[in-house]
Parts: sequence; C-alpha cells; structure tokens
Amino acid sequence: MEYIQRALPYIQTIDVIDLLRGFFLTAACTILLANSIPFIRSRFVTYGPRATAAEPKDVSSEGNKSDPNASKRPPQSWSNHFLDCIASLQVPHSFFIQFYVVSVLSSILWGAQIYFKWPLFEAVSSTIREENTQTPMSRNQILLCWALLLFQGVRRLYECMSIVKPSDSKMWFPHWIIGLAFYVAMGMAIWVEGIPTIRASDSLLRDVRYSSPSLKMFAFLPVFILASGIQYDCHHYLASLKKYTLPSHPAFLNVVSPHYTAECAIYLSLTVLAAPKAAIVNKTVLSGLVFVVVNLGVSAGNTKEWYAKKFGEESVQHRWKMIPYLY
Repeated sequence: MEYIQRALPYIQTIDVIDLLRGFFLTAACTILLANSIPFIRSRFVTYGPRATAAEPKDVSSEGNKSDPNASKRPPQSWSNHFLDCIASLQVPHSFFIQFYVVSVLSSILWGAQIYFKWPLFEAVSSTIREENTQTPMSRNQILLCWALLLFQGVRRLYECMSIVKPSDSKMWFPHWIIGLAFYVAMGMAIWVEGIPTIRASDSLLRDVRYSSPSLKMFAFLPVFILASGIQYDCHHYLASLKKYTLPSHPAFLNVVSPHYTAECAIYLSLTVLAAPKAAIVNKTVLSGLVFVVVNLGVSAGNTKEWYAKKFGEESVQHRWKMIPYLY
C-alpha cells in the first residue's frame, strides 16, 4: 500500500490505456522489423526446431581436425561473433508454461482488484483520460470478457501441463520476456476500457443484469468457443506425433499452422466482445490482436519455410501459412 502511494504521482502522468496500446503495437513493429533483416531473423526470430542458427561454436584445434574444411573458411567477424553470443542467451522452450501461469495469475489479480477496488485498481484508474473511455464497456461485458480470458489461460496451462511433451528446444530470452509482458498487459487490456463502469458500481457482480444477447455476442461467442476447441484438438494432435513430422490432421491439410489461426480467432472474438456500445471493436484489445497476428504470422511463415526444407517444397506449397485465402 505504501509503495503504491509513493508511486502514484509518477503513475498518474501516464495513461495506462495508451501505454498498453503502445506496448502491443511497438512489440509488433519490432517483430516485423527483426523478421525483415536476414541476419537478425536467423539468430533471434526463429526458435525451437525451426531455428536455423546454431549456438556459437568453439573453433578449437580439435574441432578443426574433425572438420577438414574448417581451415578454408574465412574467420568469423567480431560483429557476427558478438551477435552469436547474444543469440546464445536462451531459455528452455518449456518456459512457455510460465506464460499461462502469468496469464491466470494476472486474471485472478485484476479480478480481485476491480471487484474490491483495491489500491492497484485505483492507481490504474487514476491515470485514465476521459477521451479514452467516453463510451465504456458494460458490466456484463467486463465480466464476460474477463471470464473468457481466464478460461483461455487455464486451458492453455492445462495443455502445457498434461499434453505437451518435454522438449530440448530453446528460445531467445527476450521472446520469453515479451511473452510474459504480453500476458500481463492483456490481463489489464480486457477490462481497462470499462473503468468508468467499475467506478460507478458498488458491486460489479450484484449490478449485473440479465439481458438478451447482443448481435456481437451472438456472433462472436461461438467463434471463441469453436476456436478454443479447434486449438485444443490441434495441440493434442501435435503432442501425439511420435516425432516432428509433417502433420496430416484434417485441420493441417490446407493451413500450415491452424492452431495459430485459432489463436487469432480467439483474440478477434475478444476484441469484438469487449467493444463498448456503438463501437465495433475494443481498441486496446485490438492492439493486442495486432501483436498476436504479427507474432504468430511470422512464426507460421518460418514454419512453412522449415517444412519446405525438411519435407520438400511440394509438400506445403498448396497450404496457407495461417489465414486461408489471405496469408
């Protein structure tokens, strides 16, 4: 409590809504830029079995003996050696589970904060400018979208704990940091445009009223449910493969990464379901969707490229990377 009160004057100079949107969009642009530069992409963007850059090698005399062509190769430049050293700062790919632990904890934390209007909520609430919440989310929307995001986090955590097989793959540590930051930010983004509604409510749960489903809910709640089911099925199938082979599951026949497609559909549905009245989308969640599409789109592109190299160009040339008829 004391630390929050001390930090409050500094927090109040920043609108959290603008900060969240800025983070999502800046991270998306950074990923696009990094993926467009070959020597950056090969070292820092790809990960897991798709990674093409090896960790820095010790070019010792013993290594030269085992490789007769080593002496013919030009010496590695200091810049490439430096980049390789940076790229070697990796964490186990199994750290992915931490993303969903953070997602669940973030949802629980903010659920308690907005229900009881505890100091952390008050600190965030005090930063919001009126122009960012002129038409806030309704009580029903806040609770529904918070519950859906919590469900998504719990489901993915369950999959990581019970379905995903252990792997020796690694990822560059900023991937891990950005992933954690994304789930922390999304835990706030899902309700932050409803702050005026929360402020005006004595008890958010008690003030919820039954109402007939809106057109947005009627259209996009089934999208969320269907996409969640498809993603679970894809993850279960991938985990059942004896080794990393070209998937033959029906969902993979026309799309290289249908589980990524489902992830995009999940966040698209949240973007619409969280849209304030008279708005088509929730702009803060939309910014998060942009990050998801860019991040997974880059990964899907690298996956198709890796499949083509491993199994032949003809094996995937007819398959879309992530979004049918578009990408």
